Amino acid sequence: MGHSQPQNEIRVNEEQPHQCNNVARRGALACIVNTEVGAVLAVMRRNARWAGHYMSGDDQLEYSLIHSLKALRRKIFGLQQEWHSINPSVYLKPFLDVICSDETGAPITGVALSSIYKILTMEVFDLNTVHVEDAMRSIVDAVTSCRFEVTDPASEEVVLVKILQVLLACMKSKNSIVLSNQDVCTIVNTCFRVVHQAGTKGELLQRTARHSMHELVRSIFARLPDFDSAAACTSGVESSSIMFNSHVDDSGKESGEDSHKDRNFDNGIADSDSSKKSLSSTLTLDGSFTANSKAELNDKMVDSSIGEKILVADLGVLTDPYGVTSIIEIFHFLCSLLNIVETVGLGTGSNHLALDEDVPLFALGLINSAIELGGSALGKHPKLLALVQDELFSNLIQLGLSSSPLVLSTVCSIVLNLYHHLHGHLKLQLEAFFTCVILRLAQGRYGASYQQQEVAMEALVDFCRQPTFIFEMYANFDCDVTCSNLFEDVCNLLSKSAFPVNSPLSAMHVLALEGLIAVIHSMADRVNAASSLPEPAPVREIEEYEPFWTVTCDNYEDPTYWVPFVRRKKYIKRKLMIGADHFNRDTKKGLEFLQSIHLLPEKLDPQSVACFFRYTCGLEKLLVGDFLGNHDEFCVQVLHEFTKMFDFVDMNIDTALRTFLETFRLPGESQKIQRVLEAFAEGYYEQSPQILANKDAAFVLAYSLILLNTDQHNAQVKRKMTEEDFIRNNRRINGGKDLPRELLSELYHAILSNEIRTSYDQNLAIPEMTPSRWIDLIRKSRKTPPYILCDSRPFLDHDMFSIISGPTIAAMSVVFDHAEDEDVSKECVDGFLAVAKVSACHRLEDVLDDLVASLCKFTTLLNPSASIEEPVLAFGDDTKARMVTVAVFTIANRFGDYIRNGWRNILDCIIRLHKLGLLPARIASDAADDPELANDSIHGKVSSGGLSMSHIPSIGTRRRTSGLMGRFSQLLSLDSDEPRTQPTEQQLAAQQRTVQTIQQCRIDSIFTESKFLQAESLLQLTRALIWVASRLQKGNSTEDEDTAVFCLELLIAIALNNRDRIMILWQGIHDYIAGIVQSTGMPCALVEKAVFGLLRICQRLLPYKENLAEELLRSLQLILKLDARVADVYCERITQEIMQLVKTNAGHIKSPIGWRTVVSLLSITARHPDASEPGFEALSFIMADGAHLTRANYVLCLDAARSFAESRIGTTERSIRALDLIAVSVKCLVQWSKTDSHAFMVVGFSQEDTSKSSQEVGDMWLRLVHCFGKVCIDPREDIRNHAILSLQQCLSAAEVIYITPSTWSQCFDQVIFTMLDDLLEIAQGHSRKEYRNMEYTLQHAMKFLSKLFLQLLDQLYSLSNFRKLWIGVLSIMEKYMKAKLRGKGSEKLQELIPELLKNMLLILKARGVLVQKSTVNGDSLWEMTWLQIQGISPCLKAECFPDQDPEDEPDPKSKVSEEDAAAGYEADVNDGSQVKQEKGEN
Repeated sequence: MGHSQPQNEIRVNEEQPHQCNNVARRGALACIVNTEVGAVLAVMRRNARWAGHYMSGDDQLEYSLIHSLKALRRKIFGLQQEWHSINPSVYLKPFLDVICSDETGAPITGVALSSIYKILTMEVFDLNTVHVEDAMRSIVDAVTSCRFEVTDPASEEVVLVKILQVLLACMKSKNSIVLSNQDVCTIVNTCFRVVHQAGTKGELLQRTARHSMHELVRSIFARLPDFDSAAACTSGVESSSIMFNSHVDDSGKESGEDSHKDRNFDNGIADSDSSKKSLSSTLTLDGSFTANSKAELNDKMVDSSIGEKILVADLGVLTDPYGVTSIIEIFHFLCSLLNIVETVGLGTGSNHLALDEDVPLFALGLINSAIELGGSALGKHPKLLALVQDELFSNLIQLGLSSSPLVLSTVCSIVLNLYHHLHGHLKLQLEAFFTCVILRLAQGRYGASYQQQEVAMEALVDFCRQPTFIFEMYANFDCDVTCSNLFEDVCNLLSKSAFPVNSPLSAMHVLALEGLIAVIHSMADRVNAASSLPEPAPVREIEEYEPFWTVTCDNYEDPTYWVPFVRRKKYIKRKLMIGADHFNRDTKKGLEFLQSIHLLPEKLDPQSVACFFRYTCGLEKLLVGDFLGNHDEFCVQVLHEFTKMFDFVDMNIDTALRTFLETFRLPGESQKIQRVLEAFAEGYYEQSPQILANKDAAFVLAYSLILLNTDQHNAQVKRKMTEEDFIRNNRRINGGKDLPRELLSELYHAILSNEIRTSYDQNLAIPEMTPSRWIDLIRKSRKTPPYILCDSRPFLDHDMFSIISGPTIAAMSVVFDHAEDEDVSKECVDGFLAVAKVSACHRLEDVLDDLVASLCKFTTLLNPSASIEEPVLAFGDDTKARMVTVAVFTIANRFGDYIRNGWRNILDCIIRLHKLGLLPARIASDAADDPELANDSIHGKVSSGGLSMSHIPSIGTRRRTSGLMGRFSQLLSLDSDEPRTQPTEQQLAAQQRTVQTIQQCRIDSIFTESKFLQAESLLQLTRALIWVASRLQKGNSTEDEDTAVFCLELLIAIALNNRDRIMILWQGIHDYIAGIVQSTGMPCALVEKAVFGLLRICQRLLPYKENLAEELLRSLQLILKLDARVADVYCERITQEIMQLVKTNAGHIKSPIGWRTVVSLLSITARHPDASEPGFEALSFIMADGAHLTRANYVLCLDAARSFAESRIGTTERSIRALDLIAVSVKCLVQWSKTDSHAFMVVGFSQEDTSKSSQEVGDMWLRLVHCFGKVCIDPREDIRNHAILSLQQCLSAAEVIYITPSTWSQCFDQVIFTMLDDLLEIAQGHSRKEYRNMEYTLQHAMKFLSKLFLQLLDQLYSLSNFRKLWIGVLSIMEKYMKAKLRGKGSEKLQELIPELLKNMLLILKARGVLVQKSTVNGDSLWEMTWLQIQGISPCLKAECFPDQDPEDEPDPKSKVSEEDAAAGYEADVNDGSQVKQEKGEN
C-alpha cells in the first residue's frame, strides 16, 4: 500500500504530455471553428435584415441562424472530451443552416461555404471522428440544396464557384470513402448543373466549373482500381442513371418582402420567370434549358441519356459507401452526354455549351479523364466494359466524323487511351474506328477537310508509335479471314500520303513519313529485343478442305500455338482474296478455283458457300445477291444457310433487315426478292418470335418495309405513303390479327428517317458505320476469337516487313529527294538504316538490295561530270548526298552479310570515289600486309587509312596527279607555268566536309573485315567486283585501266583476307585473272597486277589450304601462257616471286601438278639473262641435299637442272653446280629404294606395291641417266667432261638400287651408246672452236665405258641380251678406234682403246665370261667377240689367250677371284687418273 501512491503519480506524469497534445489540438481546432463563426457573423452584421435582429438585444427576436452561431461560439471552447469524440454536426450545422436558408444573401452563403471548405481541407474531422458519415452526407445535402438571394451577378458567381469547391473538396477528402453511391451521384449531378448554369455567366465561372467537373471525375475514377471487380456484378441496380433521379427536393416556392427582386436557384441555373434560385434545371432533348422541379428534369435527363424506362433502384445499394455502382452510373451519364449532343439542335437562342464544338469537347474531356484515371480497371468490371464497347465507341465513331478538328483530335486521344488500357477487349471496335474514321478521313476523300485529314493522320502516327500496335493489328485483323487487312491498309495509306505527287513537300507528307518510320523503328526495336531470329518456317500448303471459318487456336496466349495459327490464317486469306477476285469475274469459275485450292470442298455444300459469302471481304455484292436469289435448288439451300449465320435475337425487324441486306445487294427481279425475303423471314421468325405469329407475317412485314423504303426514298414516286397508309396496308397480317400500332408507327418513322440501302457504291472502299451495322458488330464481337496480345518478340515481323518494305522504301526515297529541311533528311536516313537493319535481321536480301540501289542514286557520286573538282565541291556542299553516302557504307559495314546484287551499286560509288582520289590509302590492303593494321583489326579497330585534306584533288588543277599528297600540294603550288585559282574558304570547307564524310564511311572496313561476311554475301561481293572490273577492262582510257587495276587489288585483298573460305571464291578469281592474262598482248599495269597478285595469293594461301594447294599451283600455269613480250618484261620479278614461294612453301607443294607448274616456271628462267640466277637459286633450294625432292618432283627437277646445266646464259660454274645437283639427287633414289625394301620386309607391304614402287625408282634413275647423257654432248669441255664423270658415279650407285634388266638395256641402248655415238659424231663433224678438246673427251668416254662395263659386269652378265650388249661395247670401241680426228688426238685414242679392251678381255677371261666355244653358225660369244676384235686389234687374242685349249677352258659359271677383280678395278682407276693427268698437261 505504501508504494501505490508514487506509481499513480508516475502514471499521471506519463499521461500529461498526451493530454497536453490533445488539449492543444482541441484548442487549435476550436479556434478554427471560432474564426469561421466570427467571419459568418461579421458578414451577416453588414446586412440590414440581420443587423436589426442583432442590434435589438431581444433574445426572442434574435434570428435562429444568428442564435445557432452564437451558441456554437459559446460552446466551442467549453468542450472537454476528445475532439474525435465530438459529433461534427455540432460545429457544422450552423454553417449548413446558413447555406440552406433561402433568406440569406449570396455574400453570407459564400462565407458559409468557405467555412465548410476550410473545415474539410484542414481536416477538422477525419475518419476516426464519430458520426463522420452523417457529417459528410449532411454537407453534401446542404451544398447541393443551397439557396440564397441574388444581390448582384458577381456574388452569384462567387457562390457557385464556392459550391464547386466544397463539393470537390468532399470528393478529394479522405472522408469521401464514407459517402454513399447516392451522395457521389448527387455531387456529380450538381456540378454538371453548375457547368450548364455557367454558360450564361462570366468566363471565369465557366472555366472554374469545367475544371471542377474534370477534377471531380478524376478523383472518382482514380479510386476505380481499388474497387473489387465483383462489386458491380452483384449490385442490385437494374438501370443506368437511376441515381441521377433520386435526389428530389419538393420544397415549395418561398415568399418574402422582396420576392419581386429575388430569383429562385437550383444549382445556379436561372429562369427569368421564377423569383428564387433552385437546383432543378437540366439539359433537355431539344437543347434548350428550362427550370422545372428536380424530379421532372432529372427524368428528362435520364430519358435522354439511356432512352429506356427507369426502374426502381435497390435502396440498399443507394446508401452503401460509394464504389463501382456509382462509377458505372457516372460513366453511363458521361456517355449519355454524347447521345444528348447528337440530338441537340443549334437554335439561335440555345446555350453556348450546345454549340457544335463546346458540348462534345466537354463531354469527351470528362470521358478521357475517366479513362486516364480508371485505366485497365475499366476492363475488370463487366458493366463498365460493356459501356465502353457499345455506347461509348458508337458515339466516338459518330463524333469522329465531326467537321470539327478539335473534336476529332479529342476522340482520337480517347481511343488511343482505350487502346492502351483495353485493347484486349476492343478488337472489332478498334477495327471499326480505324476503318470508318481514321482511314476514311486520313485519305482526304469523302468530303474530309484538310484539317480533318491532318488530325486523322496525326492520330494514326500516334498509334503507330505504340510499341505493339502494328503487330497486334496484323495478328488480329490481317490474319483473320473475317476482318479487313488493317495493317496493310494503314501502311499503304502512309506510303501513299508520303508521296509528294506533282507538289512540293508539305506537312502532311512529312507526317505520313513519320508514321512509316515509326512502324519501321518499332520493328527494328523488336529486333534488338530478340536474342535470335530464326527463319520462319514456310506455311504448309492446303492439301484438303477444312472449315477454316470456324477453326480456332488451342491457345491464344502461347506464341508457339498462335503464331503458326495466324500465319496459316493469313496464307488462307491471301488465297481467299485471289478466289474472291476470280469470283467477281466469273461466279462459276471462281467457285471452281476455290475448289482447286481446297478452300471449298470438292463437292460443294451449301454451308461452305454460305460461309464464303458471309465472311469473305471484297466480293461483288451484286453477284452475291444474284446467286442467293437464284431459283436453283443449291442456291436456295445456300441462301437459307446464309440466313442462319445472322443473329436476329431481340432485334427489331427493320434493324434485322438492314443488317441482312448490308451484306449483299438485293436483286432487282421480284422473284429473287421474294426468295431472299422468304429466307430472311424464316430466319427472323425462328430467332425473334415474340410479336409475330408466324414466318408469313414476318415475310409480309419485311416486304412491306421494302416497299415503304422504295416509296419514301425514290424520287420518281410523287405521292408518298403516309403513316396511316402504311398501317392500313399491314392490317391482319399477323395470323389474321393486327400488329401493334405503336410497332408499325415506329417502323414507319424508322424507314422514313433512315433509308434501307439496297444498293451500294462498289467504289466506296470504306463503308459507313450505320446503326444496324454497329448492332451486328457488337453481336459479332461476342463470338470473335480473343484479341492476341503481342510482346516484344518479332514472331510475325518477317511477314509484315515483306509486305510493306517496297512501298516504304519508295515513299522514303521520294520524300528524301524532295526534302529541303535537314531534320527531314535525317529522319529519312534513320528510316533507311532501320529498314536495312530489319531486312538484314530477317534475311530479306532482295529488300536490302533495293534499298542500297535506291540510296546510291542519292549520293551524287554516280552522276557524270566533266571535271574532278566539280563533284568534290558539290559533294562537300550537298548535305543530303553526304548523309546518304554515310548511310550506304554504314549499311555495307553493318549488314553486308545480306547484301547480294547491291554490291554492284556500292562498288560503283567506291570506284567513283577512287577516281576522285577520295579513298583511304589502305583500302585495297589485307590485314597481313601491315602488322599494326592486323593488330587493330583483331582488337576491333579500323584504320582510316590516313585520309586527310591532302588526299583530295585540288582546286584549279587541270587533271588528277598520281599521288594523293601531290593532288593537294598542287593547291599551294606557285608554279607559274599554269594559271592557278586559289580556293576560297567555302571551297576549303567543302573539301573538309568531304574528307570527314569519307572517314565516317569506313570504306576500307568493307574489304579488310570481309572475312566476317557470310559466304553468300562474300561470293556476291567478289562477283560484283569482277563484273565491275570486266566492264572497265573494256574501256580504252588510262583512267579505266587504272580503275580496273584498283578493282583487281580489291579482289586480291578479299582473297587474302578470306583464306579460310578461298574455296568458294577461287574459281571466279582464277577465271578473271586468266581472262586478263590470255587477252593481254602487251605489258600493262593490269596484267602486272594480275600476275603478281596471283603469285601473292599462292604464297600466302599455300600454308593454310592444303586441299586447295593443287588448284592454286595449277593456276600458276597462267603465267606460262603469257605473251612472250609480257613474260619477258616481268620474268625476273616472276622468278623472284617463285623463289620466295618455293622457299616459304616447298613443304606444302605435294602434288605432281603443283611441282610441274613450279619447276616449269623455273626451267623457263634458265634461258633468261635476268631471271636465271634467282631461278637457279630456287631450284638449288629444292634439290640441295634432297631436302625437298620427292617422288612427285624428282623427274621435273632433273629436267630443270639439266636446263640450267645446258644453259649458256650463266657461268660454267653454275652449270657444273647444276650437274652436281643432279648427281647428288641419286642419294634420294638410294634412300627411296631402301625404304621400299624396308616396307616390304618389316612393314608388310605387298610384293606388288613394293615392285611398283621399285619400278618407279628405277624409272627415275633411268631419267637421271638420260639427263647426264644429254649434257655429256655439251659444247663446253668442262661441262661435258664433268657430266661424264657424274654419269659414271650415278651408274655406280645403281649397285644398291634395284634396276630391272629392261632398264639396264634401255640405259645402254638409249643413253650410253647414243651418247658415245653423238660424241664421236660431234668430234668428227664440228670444228675445234665449237667443241674444244673433243679428243680428250673421247678418251674419257672410252675409259668411262670400260670402267662402267667392268663394274656392272655381274648385273649385265645376268641379262638375256648380254651378248648384244657386249658386242655393242666392242662396236663403239671399234668406231672410236677407226675414227679420224683433227689434230693429234686420234693417236692417243688408238693407243688407249687396245689397252682398255685388253683389260676388259682379261677380266672377262678371269670371271669365265669369255671362254672358247664354237658353234656351227659361228654365233657364240667367243666367236663373235674375236670377230669384232679383228677390226680393233687382231693381236689381242694371242696376248690374252696364248695357251687356251678347249680342255683347259674354265667353267663359264665360275667366278673371278677377289684378287683378280681388285686388280681389274685398280687398273681402271689408274687409267682414269692417267687420263686426267694428260688432260692437265695439254
